[in-house]
Amino acid sequence: MRAMVLEKPAPIETSPLALRDVPTPDPAAGRIRIRVAVCGVCRTDLHTVEGDFPLPQIPVIPGHQVVGTVEGSGEGVTVPAAGERVGVAWLHQTCGRCRFCTSGHENLCDDARFTGLHAAGGYAEYLTVPAAFAYPIPEGFPDEQAAPLLCAGIIGYRALRRSGIQPGGRLGLYGFGASAHVAIQIARHWGCEIYVFTRNSGHRDLARRLGAAWVGGAADLPPERLDASVIFAPAGELVPPALEALEKAGTLALAGIHVTDIPALAYERHIFHEKTLTSVTAATRRDGRELLNLAAAIPIRTQVVMFPLEEANAVLAKVKRSQVAGAAVLRVA
Repeated sequence: MRAMVLEKPAPIETSPLALRDVPTPDPAAGRIRIRVAVCGVCRTDLHTVEGDFPLPQIPVIPGHQVVGTVEGSGEGVTVPAAGERVGVAWLHQTCGRCRFCTSGHENLCDDARFTGLHAAGGYAEYLTVPAAFAYPIPEGFPDEQAAPLLCAGIIGYRALRRSGIQPGGRLGLYGFGASAHVAIQIARHWGCEIYVFTRNSGHRDLARRLGAAWVGGAADLPPERLDASVIFAPAGELVPPALEALEKAGTLALAGIHVTDIPALAYERHIFHEKTLTSVTAATRRDGRELLNLAAAIPIRTQVVMFPLEEANAVLAKVKRSQVAGAAVLRVA
């Protein structure tokens, strides 16, 4: 099968992903094999390729926003059945036994494995995944529209929940890439007033089209204090102004898997009045199921730009430079 393989992390400008012919995987017990139709491109893929965090194995095939069709299953699997359309997200497998797994926090499992990091991902024609970690894709979404929901959507949804935003509240979104363009649709569905902070003119235009009440620069102070905010950009320097823009008792959620260092905070200016700073670490399968159901009910419409699999290096370079309005998706099949 064809796959884009990372053999050594390096700056994306050096095209570290190589198109290779690799063996098609066979599904072990409890797993399914999926023929990949499309795979969304995520900033986490960029962090993987450039080695921004330790890689547990190399070589590796990135990609964790996968939509495809079940083509085979290992021993003990009856659901999903062959021919069903399914999705694969970042969370690939957990131990299922630890105190985090048994208390609804499987995203914090010490033995969690992630798609495209610990296990081969969707920048390939086939992949295998534990059957229990595959998601049925609701009808009404073309493959390419569904792909960004499987990470950008799930993380955006969990970030909103972690921020504590309530229906009708004032919400800030810092950075307006793939996750934020889904999160704004959810928040608008909840009746929230959205304030978007981004330096990219194309992203500003998209935010306005999706119903933002105000759009400004990345570090600007909004005209109103905000009840909650989410930082999607991997920029720690945004934390102080984002905290300063919060109303009393407001919460700021950091949604990135990798964020640059946060500058020193002044207690009275940034944290006092019971403000909360929290993070988002992956997501649970419950988050994924809830998001997909909500996406079908709203319905969420992702804005996607399609590319062939072999252009993965160039696409990740565009993601690095914030040159994709909405989400980038690789056509694999």
